[in-house]
Amino acid sequence: MRRLIVIACLVALAACSKDKDPDKPAKLANLQATLRVDHVWGDDVGGAKVPLRLGLALAVDGDRVYAAGRKGDVAAFQLASGHQIWRTKTKAPLGGGTAVVGDLVVVGSSDGDVIALNAANGKVRWRVRVNGEILSSPAIGPRAVVVRTADGKLRGLGLADGKELWQQEQAVPRLSLRGVAQPTIAGDMAICGFDNGKVVAVNSIDGTIAWETPVAPPRGRTELERLVDIDSAVRVSGEDIFVVGFQGKVAMLALDTGQVWWSHDASSYRSLGIDDDNVYMASADGEIAALTRRTGAQVWQQKALMHRGVSAPVVSGDAVVVADFQGYVHWLDKSTGALAARVSTGKFRISNAPVVAGNLVIVINDRGRISAFRATPIAGHAKAAAAPAPAPAPAPAPAAPSTAPAPAAPSTAAPAEPAPPPSPPAAPGTDASTGR
Repeated sequence: MRRLIVIACLVALAACSKDKDPDKPAKLANLQATLRVDHVWGDDVGGAKVPLRLGLALAVDGDRVYAAGRKGDVAAFQLASGHQIWRTKTKAPLGGGTAVVGDLVVVGSSDGDVIALNAANGKVRWRVRVNGEILSSPAIGPRAVVVRTADGKLRGLGLADGKELWQQEQAVPRLSLRGVAQPTIAGDMAICGFDNGKVVAVNSIDGTIAWETPVAPPRGRTELERLVDIDSAVRVSGEDIFVVGFQGKVAMLALDTGQVWWSHDASSYRSLGIDDDNVYMASADGEIAALTRRTGAQVWQQKALMHRGVSAPVVSGDAVVVADFQGYVHWLDKSTGALAARVSTGKFRISNAPVVAGNLVIVINDRGRISAFRATPIAGHAKAAAAPAPAPAPAPAPAAPSTAPAPAAPSTAAPAEPAPPPSPPAAPGTDASTGR
């Protein structure tokens, strides 16, 4: 509680400072779309009246999409049509979800509930409580469900009954961002970033530590300067791990030893996108960049979405996709970073990364509204040419979006109109309405 109060005070001081105005989000300019984006289906799993920035991400397994809402609903939908297969009301204030492997779906709550459901019909298999707030999706390993809690603990729970099998803990600094990294499963290992800037790999069967690596040691004299949280999931590709932290580094590590192969200064509280050639990063201030996997050298950068609270980037075909604090979804040309298309899902922020399944891109906003899109090249349009990123134009600062009902998403990527004025700003990882 003390840590949250400190964060709220810092946010208030920053907002009232007369020395420097808050950074203004870039105004969305008209674009010449090179992709046609069609709205395929939409649904809803419910959310809080005031949108909260939680780890309620979508999960896709086979021909189904699984989603969880703040009020406790967990649902499964057909991937192609959005038809609802089942819906279960857990009545828990969900804060982390959705994980799915095989016949098991797992979600977690702000009260510390971990709930496992049958993927076929949504029936609750088991429900246990751990001592810690859950703000990111659990991960399902070969012998355990792995859960990260806000108190710095990583826990392994039995697949059959949720019984705690093991526990590991890292120190939590007095000041940190609100949010925790989702664990990532790689073989028998569970790999997770922590608020002290370390990445730790543990055996998901017995909880023994395989290795731990400080990606970015704290620097500076004040607690604010020493923030080095890793609040997003690491990405594993082959024998490589890619990770980024706030006010820290973006780095590539060896999967077997945790050795750092390369690292560069960076600041982000979102996860990375990867493909065979590049790593894609959304910085804390909204700059989108592509880096080579081999060395981390920059390939391109796009500044047209600065300070718009963009989500983690994902790769969809020849595009990189991000979403922002006003509910817009943006497609960027993967080879140049040029903006290729944009659609609106309404006025509510999209904090969690889009999910790609075949030729579909699916997003869920912070009010629990799900939208699925399909992008196809527009006939007669060549690939967007590389161009210098436009300087951001002044616009109202981002925070909790308007609470007006979200309009239906358009069927094509028409140029967006200037965004409506939002509320006063919130610091990264902090909910403007609650100071959390």
